[in-house]
Amino acid sequence: MRSTYRAASTVVLACLLLTSCKSVSLGTSTSSESQSPVAGASGTAAPGGSGRAIAVGAGPQKHYTVQQQPAAGSCQYRYEHGEPLEDPKCTPGAISPAVTQANLKSTICRKGGYTSTVRPSAYVTGKEKKLNAASYGYTGSMRDAEFDHLISLQLGGDPNDYRNLWVEPADPGHKKGAGVNNKKDPVETKLHTAVCAGQVSLAAAQQAIVTDWTTALSRLGLS
Repeated sequence: MRSTYRAASTVVLACLLLTSCKSVSLGTSTSSESQSPVAGASGTAAPGGSGRAIAVGAGPQKHYTVQQQPAAGSCQYRYEHGEPLEDPKCTPGAISPAVTQANLKSTICRKGGYTSTVRPSAYVTGKEKKLNAASYGYTGSMRDAEFDHLISLQLGGDPNDYRNLWVEPADPGHKKGAGVNNKKDPVETKLHTAVCAGQVSLAAAQQAIVTDWTTALSRLGLS
């Protein structure tokens, strides 16, 4: 009888101890190190470990076709120091797989030129420009607006990926009807020169231009 009493007491004591413990499901941990990573942590890292990853387009084609553009009115211009910038949702930029750091001398830095050999025809870009103008709600003179490669061809931008093309309005103070003339073009040329001279990497130049072309030179210490 006494042994039965002792056994019962032991069971009651064990139950009391268990109810005072914190319940933890099997296979889980309360450590903060095991918590799920933040959204987007598994994304591809951008060149140089900073900024955002840049999409890779189809590259140069023997025969280009008119590419579909973002829906009409879905894109909005931004302005920095009065200069027009692209909508990063509509025009995030795209690079050509045909241009790499290893083949610069045979592509964008080769003597005799590169861009004219990969540029789509005016027939294709003319149609795309009208569609893209509707995307951005651009209503100004088409003669004064450039159908611009965000990452220029001389920096290895994709020739005909819609993500790399946008209707760039004229600079503030531009004389109406005077044709295309903007401050982004000299920036692209300086970046191209720096890349071909080995002052900056191709990836760094591409990342700087998609981040903000108005600060690209200062960002890389070239201004």
